[in-house]
Amino acid sequence: MAKKKAGQAAVKARKAAEPEKTQGQEAEKAKAPKKEKKLSALDAAAKVLGESDQPMGCNEMIEAMSKKGYWSSPNGQTPAATLYSAILRELKKKGAESRFKKTDRGKFALVAAK
Repeated sequence: MAKKKAGQAAVKARKAAEPEKTQGQEAEKAKAPKKEKKLSALDAAAKVLGESDQPMGCNEMIEAMSKKGYWSSPNGQTPAATLYSAILRELKKKGAESRFKKTDRGKFALVAAK
């Protein structure tokens, strides 16, 4: 019983030590700017292909994504191979709903919006 009372006293002491928040402070916290979410490699590839008028290979896409600041490899040794695999996975999983289409060996284009 003594431990419970001591714990309750500690909680009351902490609450008393905390400054009271006003409505303005709570509103400021709610209005704090959100961090911009980083694009995934697939999203960045779709963005690059959307800006391009011709199909691109994965090495070209990686280079363009990096130059434009959309995405950079987190120290991966083969980012182009990883992107290639991810695009093929999306094609297989989503089929006709995929954002990408394979135009030639190693070349992809963005599917036109319907």
